Amino acid sequence: MGTLLVHLDPLGGMAGDMFIAALLDARPDLQDGMMRAIKNSGLPKNVNLELKPHVDWGITGKHFRVIEPDHAHHHHTRYVEIRSLLESSLLDSCVKEKALQIFAFIAKVEAEIHGKTIETISFHEVGEWDSIADIVGAAFLINELDAEWSVGHLPLGGGVVQTAHGPLPVPAPATAKLLEGFNFIDDGVGGERVTPTGAAILKFLCAKQGTAQAVGTLNQTGVGFGSRKLADRANIVRAMFFDQSESKISDDVICQINFDVDDQTPEDLAIALAHIREHPSVLDVLQSVSFGKKGRVSLSVQILAIPDDANSVFEMCFSETTTIGIRHQLVPRVKLERDSKSLEINSAVIELKRVVRPNGQSAKVESDSLKQVRGYLNRERIRAEAVSKKSS
Repeated sequence: MGTLLVHLDPLGGMAGDMFIAALLDARPDLQDGMMRAIKNSGLPKNVNLELKPHVDWGITGKHFRVIEPDHAHHHHTRYVEIRSLLESSLLDSCVKEKALQIFAFIAKVEAEIHGKTIETISFHEVGEWDSIADIVGAAFLINELDAEWSVGHLPLGGGVVQTAHGPLPVPAPATAKLLEGFNFIDDGVGGERVTPTGAAILKFLCAKQGTAQAVGTLNQTGVGFGSRKLADRANIVRAMFFDQSESKISDDVICQINFDVDDQTPEDLAIALAHIREHPSVLDVLQSVSFGKKGRVSLSVQILAIPDDANSVFEMCFSETTTIGIRHQLVPRVKLERDSKSLEINSAVIELKRVVRPNGQSAKVESDSLKQVRGYLNRERIRAEAVSKKSS
């Protein structure tokens, strides 16, 4: 299975509503499930959710809003009340766990900043339903996507932000605490660019910093708008969905060893090559008939070995055969992913080699494991049965 990487470009900043809007712009199939999850968290009936198309600076995307009738009033909600609300909600257990962890990040830094305990801390802006819905919605989407995450440098912003505690410097203290270890840039645009909710989501994701290092296919992009309008740019987060499907082909380097023998009996050389095959660093041994000097019939030997232990293979070749000179080189190769599986069929233990090819999986029975089976048709039946079980 491939890995999904979601890279976040915070051109305008990062907030919970921007995060949700960007993901739903790329994955509209998740909208209904997310809306249900937010309602299952205990959303009051007079609070509405809205996701609409939005355009600014020639860029189209989505804008997500939580509409509260008394939004202008600051609610003081204790963290333990929100925790109790979510714990007793109808949310899926995995979504519930993620939402609780995101809130716990905020509670922890707020407690540190105000010199209180988590059990006594109260939320102000984050205690309102727009923030609760943002965190629950984000938790649902994170759970559904099951992705790895990266994020670009975050905009620093500047000035002050008005809070229930009065004006505070930007980034707000809780935001700054949550984003310790993240990289910032000053793009010359002031104001609050990353909200505490957005910071807590990033903290939860432990997103890698910098540009997306995806080796794979960019399948989808989504754009999420924030509520603030910036003077010189679109206030957006862009989500880029990379499919990092694991390649069925990998690069490798092997040591290719060649030598010729014309003065060792075929019987003894066969024993020697059998011993060489048993060396743990030898991958394969091939031999072919050739004509050497003075018109003699000789045997050309080619050995493929792991480069790190090639010297011990050289020594074994000199010890087991009559050759007095070896040619060797490092050869690049590409190889397919493979493994072995043991099966018991008709009381016989069969070794099955499975190979992952670009267009599917193939399988072949190791011939040595069929030595114990009498009769051609019996061996054919076992081969067919083993291959039919290759994925089980």
